[in-house]
Amino acid sequence: MKKIFCFLLFGILCFNLPAQDIKAKAVLDKVSAKNKEFKSLKAEFTFSMDNAEEDIHEISEGSITLVGDKYRLKLMGVDTYFDGTTLYSHIVDVDEVNISEPEKGDEEGLNPAAIFSIYEKGYTYKYIKEETSNNSTYHIIDLFPKNTEREFTLIRLKISKANDQIESLKSIGKDGNNVSIILKNLTPNLTYPDSYFVFDKKLNPDVEINDLR
Repeated sequence: MKKIFCFLLFGILCFNLPAQDIKAKAVLDKVSAKNKEFKSLKAEFTFSMDNAEEDIHEISEGSITLVGDKYRLKLMGVDTYFDGTTLYSHIVDVDEVNISEPEKGDEEGLNPAAIFSIYEKGYTYKYIKEETSNNSTYHIIDLFPKNTEREFTLIRLKISKANDQIESLKSIGKDGNNVSIILKNLTPNLTYPDSYFVFDKKLNPDVEINDLR
């Protein structure tokens, strides 16, 4: 895929960015460009939510498959399908599916399909530090939402210096809910039919459909 990075424009903008922001952008551009070369990406991850004040500590395993704007997400008893237009949320335990058509650019939540290019729209960013753990070196970068009404104050990214991949991200919630995602077992360039990203009613004849479109 075409790289969106423009060296001339970047050179002009650099005069208006603090040094730390320039370093952050250079790292983030590498992450984005690398992942845009993949035709598809499948990943398993660990999801956790912590709220010290409410003594909430939840952890769950999940998986996600990405192809362009399409994704299929499995997490906490909900199978989510998005074909680029229509969103299907299958609540497995109650055999219920909610169908909706989110508006393009809707920022009610983080679109999983944009996880590797999240910084490109709606955020400022800052390079925090370089960190070494388990014999690996990581870039630590914070993203700050431009929309101050978002439910979180920042997203912290941990990026491998060796392969320019996001290892983890953590959002700091205004309500005390901190959400962390640790990515693992990334597999690129598998082939999926379009139907993989659409909920199949025929395979689930007894499911209750709530069409919210």
